[in-house]
Amino acid sequence: MAPRKPATIGQRRLSAELRRMREARGMTVEEARLALGWSSGRLNHMEGTRMSVPDVSALNALMDLYEVQETSRREALLSLRLQAREKPWWQAYDDVLDDGYIGLEALASRISAFHPIVVPGLLQTADYAAASARASLTRTEDEISRIVDARMERQKLLTKPNAPEFRCVIDQAALMRVASVPELAHEQLTHLVQIAEAANTVTLQVLPLDVGLHGCMHGSTVILDFERDLDPNIVYLETRGHGVYLEQPSQVAEYRTALDSVAANALSQADSIELLANLITD
Repeated sequence: MAPRKPATIGQRRLSAELRRMREARGMTVEEARLALGWSSGRLNHMEGTRMSVPDVSALNALMDLYEVQETSRREALLSLRLQAREKPWWQAYDDVLDDGYIGLEALASRISAFHPIVVPGLLQTADYAAASARASLTRTEDEISRIVDARMERQKLLTKPNAPEFRCVIDQAALMRVASVPELAHEQLTHLVQIAEAANTVTLQVLPLDVGLHGCMHGSTVILDFERDLDPNIVYLETRGHGVYLEQPSQVAEYRTALDSVAANALSQADSIELLANLITD
């Protein structure tokens, strides 16, 4: 059985609001579901087990039970329900983007990442994206084409007026792998330099090989931070298949310490750009 996709931000926000309303009334899940005559799992699924989106009648029933009377508040919750059901652009690529990460990334206010093996997807050229997808040995050429299209669309995130802050540390080993492929190297390395020099919201650093062992020896790591308190920050650990998501504050703090340590040991952005330029000329 494939792992369940993580909830979208809209689902997470609605789930948190439902839980907050119930707790404000001093009711347990069991008391609320008995009052409504619901099955034992239905409200649990809405509040967090699966973060399922209630239909309009169910949401109205919950608001009535919790005595939400203000018209503006009820309308806001109904609007939030619609947001939770929206289908954004990346759902058209569900066949090749199947674990929900992009939906979370798109709404983050800050993205902090360490990539030890490949150039991160937000910074890849189309040719590099195709080559990295092909290297997985699991994709057809048609799928690779769709992966590239989706990745190019995803990168528009960094040029939006409200673009998130993106702090990225790339291991020098990943860049050396790029440099070893002449047909990819110049375009991809030049692209990294251009982004580092032009995008005010992007901080790009290189972790030199001579640093040795470091805080992110466990592998590729991303932390997504969100502005709203209702949106818990997330650690995303990339795997060959579906990624792993961690949301407990203690877990996020632990991985943040590791990322901060790696960033402190990495070259400055200016020195990183110089290293990239040397790889281009070499």
